[in-house]
Amino acid sequence: MYALSMRRAKLRRRGTSPVVGYVRVSTAEQADSGLGLEAQRRAIRQECDRRGWELLGIEEDAGWSGKVVGRPGLQRALAVCKAGQAGGLVVAKLDRLSRSVQQAAALLAEAEHDGWALVALDLGVDLSTPSGEVMAHVLAAIAQFERRLIGQRTKDALAVRRAQGVRLGRPSVLPAAVVDRIANERRAGRPLAAIADGLRTDGVATAHGGAAWWPSTVAKVLSGRAA
Repeated sequence: MYALSMRRAKLRRRGTSPVVGYVRVSTAEQADSGLGLEAQRRAIRQECDRRGWELLGIEEDAGWSGKVVGRPGLQRALAVCKAGQAGGLVVAKLDRLSRSVQQAAALLAEAEHDGWALVALDLGVDLSTPSGEVMAHVLAAIAQFERRLIGQRTKDALAVRRAQGVRLGRPSVLPAAVVDRIANERRAGRPLAAIADGLRTDGVATAHGGAAWWPSTVAKVLSGRAA
């Protein structure tokens, strides 16, 4: 870990650690000169010249969506950093790295843990500088906030649907005759375990095609029928 963190520290000393660049455009963005590959390359080269960083090369993904994590060019760039051949990964725009705040935050966390720097020129995210690290932490906090918002919205939506009487979860595929059998036996006073034993003995399949009936399985069928 010490050797890995030293790679990032060297980026703070002018010209002592190489970096790798990464550029990307989606198919829809090919015609937009502001997002073109060459414009991104130029921005990366200029920043490396300004800061005295040796640029090993620039990996690219042309025609790839930013939502796809396993892009070949990105994977090659990350492999160079993880192997210790480069002390940092430089992108012209953070959305070239990922369109998802959560994915970008995950890559930042990986870089911070492994000891290489991630540098996004447009937002000032730069793990090789103290101020850039602050920006990275802000981005991670935003990603966490976004995850919690999505989770809360999902819970709220499910609560509304339950209040409206909507049945949630996977619908039962049990034949009506099986459901009626279970309900009739229960009304006749048979214990749940006895009903389950009878269904297993008769080779009746469960709602998911299994053969293992249990008292809890029978109870779920009854609760679903009541609902």
